[in-house]
Amino acid sequence: MTTPSGSSKSEHLAATVPGEGSPLEITRRTTPKPGPGELLIEVKAVALNPVDHFQRDTGLYLSEYPAVLGFDAAGIVLSAGPSVGANAPKPGTRIATFTSAWFEQGNPDYGALQKRVIVPAEHVVPLPDNMSFLEGATLPVQVATDKKGMLVWGGASSIGVGAVQISKLLGFTVYTTASPKHHDYLKGIGASRTFDYKEEGVEAKIIAAAKEDGLAIDIAYDAVGQLQSVLDVLKETRGGVEGRVASAPALTDKSPKAAGISVKFVLPPVDKTERLELFQFIFGKWLKEKLETKEYVPGPSIRIIAGGLEGAQEALDILKGGVSGQKLVLEL
Repeated sequence: MTTPSGSSKSEHLAATVPGEGSPLEITRRTTPKPGPGELLIEVKAVALNPVDHFQRDTGLYLSEYPAVLGFDAAGIVLSAGPSVGANAPKPGTRIATFTSAWFEQGNPDYGALQKRVIVPAEHVVPLPDNMSFLEGATLPVQVATDKKGMLVWGGASSIGVGAVQISKLLGFTVYTTASPKHHDYLKGIGASRTFDYKEEGVEAKIIAAAKEDGLAIDIAYDAVGQLQSVLDVLKETRGGVEGRVASAPALTDKSPKAAGISVKFVLPPVDKTERLELFQFIFGKWLKEKLETKEYVPGPSIRIIAGGLEGAQEALDILKGGVSGQKLVLEL
């Protein structure tokens, strides 16, 4: 689109956060040009994550306003900046991307909730022809933020689905919790045992199962904010070694702790060089190959929130209220 004055400067629509705790606003932004090592993406779908509404409400890791939120996106490569590697997807390629919004601390050029977004070339993976943009948008965060885990608390969540599959592909025996209606699905993508998280004494049941299977669980993934339950299990199953927990929800000073168990907020390396090297492997090699061989599939089920960018505020409020076995996605 062009500016109202008739200027040829390119613009696009974006859902912006004007200030801490403010609702999203639909605005026009000048479309930036990709810099060295970057791609300009036409966004076709955005998948939402719990940290998105947390950032909107609290300003977490936002150093400037207006900000544009969002990590998970899928779309088409429009153009490439200088110094993009020969293996980077070419203009016209259908891709999914983990945007660098978090690392840019709100810089609006890098957030997913807009029609055009700048991303590092290392942050993208080509989509197979049989995969939709909606499915592709669910992939990046669930893949990039996973830590090797044997217990996945909240396996039916979007990030939980990724954790279950990746842990299985890495050779782990995977235990996971979810509503019983999701158990067959989770077993189908790699879970060895499933447990009803609402059942009284579920922690004791997991501990008993681990002892029965002769399994030491010292690594876990909290996808839904049940850190105390995760710690209670690892206290009994970690076999005397240091326990490690990756937490999808952001941690605070009031978050539970346990001796001998380290808990870290799920986040790829902040150092840009380390992150680009890691993402080049994850998206440029590992995920690309797993999608081609169909060893890794998108999940959980997609729930489309109507309205495109104008539906972003409603979607974040729904996400804040809690969802189960669904990934909220906007189709742009």
